[in-house]
Amino acid sequence: MIDVHHHLLYGLDDGPETIEESIAMAGMAAEDGITHVVCTPHANNRYRFDPQVITARLDQLRDELARAGIGITLGRGCDFHITWENIQDAIANPSKYTINGGQYLLIELPEFVPPMGLENTLNDLRLAGLEPILTHPERNPAIQRNPERMKPWIAQGLIVQVTAGAVVGNFGKKAQKLAHQFLRDNWVHVIATDAHNSTGRPPRLREAFDLIAETYGEGTAHRLCVQNPRSIFEGANLDDQPDPVGAGDMPDSRPSWIRRFFTSSG
Repeated sequence: MIDVHHHLLYGLDDGPETIEESIAMAGMAAEDGITHVVCTPHANNRYRFDPQVITARLDQLRDELARAGIGITLGRGCDFHITWENIQDAIANPSKYTINGGQYLLIELPEFVPPMGLENTLNDLRLAGLEPILTHPERNPAIQRNPERMKPWIAQGLIVQVTAGAVVGNFGKKAQKLAHQFLRDNWVHVIATDAHNSTGRPPRLREAFDLIAETYGEGTAHRLCVQNPRSIFEGANLDDQPDPVGAGDMPDSRPSWIRRFFTSSG
């Protein structure tokens, strides 16, 4: 399994404070069956996103994991908060915040009021060569109050990441109910841990994989936890995805840039 949203790097945000904690989290992830992790420190008004520091921490952690015999492949990304300043910087520096310098960008909405004109923001990012991935909408209070807000974004082809812990109920009943609604309606493209520590927010995907396999089929679990995350990690186009329910006639109405990102590069 491949985890594309994981706060593994120590001392950068509200994730682990020490490298020992980072190593322990990586060990837990490996034991859970995770083979690849994208390290995604926050970029918001509270935490500064410094590429040089991140690169140094990544190199240090890779060395420590090799010495410890922990077989995890690390990648680099960002938990990118939607603010005007961030958007302008990402457009000016398209590979700064993306997963492994490719096209995929994890984006997080404000908690209580989704920004006006998000469709235009998404288009601006795409025109800069970026492909946004909306992180954990099932946990967003504004989306919980009105999931219909997402329909135009889904119709535009927005990629959606749901949290593994939400699928199994670790974030409460509202988040779990919405996660499964999105799964039933084919609004989910990737499951990730959004791990922050080894206790309350641990790096575990297996329980969610097994529940999704039992409820929606083994193929769905593999697509959301292995196949799509691998394409995202490698910067490849996603294979064709199941049509989303209730978001319009997407297969016939998708503009060319959506078809390009949802068609296999092979």
